[in-house]
Amino acid sequence: QVQLVESGGGLVQTGGSLRLSCAVSGGTFANYAMGWFRQAPGKEREFVAALSWSGQNTYYADSVKGRFTISRDNAKNTLYLQMNSLKPEDTAVYYCARRRLSYSGYSMSTGDYNYWGQGTQVTVSS
Repeated sequence: QVQLVESGGGLVQTGGSLRLSCAVSGGTFANYAMGWFRQAPGKEREFVAALSWSGQNTYYADSVKGRFTISRDNAKNTLYLQMNSLKPEDTAVYYCARRRLSYSGYSMSTGDYNYWGQGTQVTVSS
């Protein structure tokens, strides 16, 4: 059974940084594209960043481009999201997810992911 567990969330001031981690167990982590999504209160879950299975291709939402960096360590079965220059509008629960199909590219669509973590809260104070 595939399990994803996020960590690293917390409370930070505007302009601060956080690094989220997503530890993946079960399956072959290196064979799957991964993504980060977030959901703020009263809003739909939205795409943040994605990474191809090879790690060579990344894609970011316009709202985080230049501030967030997605990466993976296949030896540790872990996905990361480095978040810099945080803004109050980045406040949300952040989720990592694994793509449904192996050896696929990145995707912005929640429907292309079938395994999700429980989420970690990120709060940015103004």
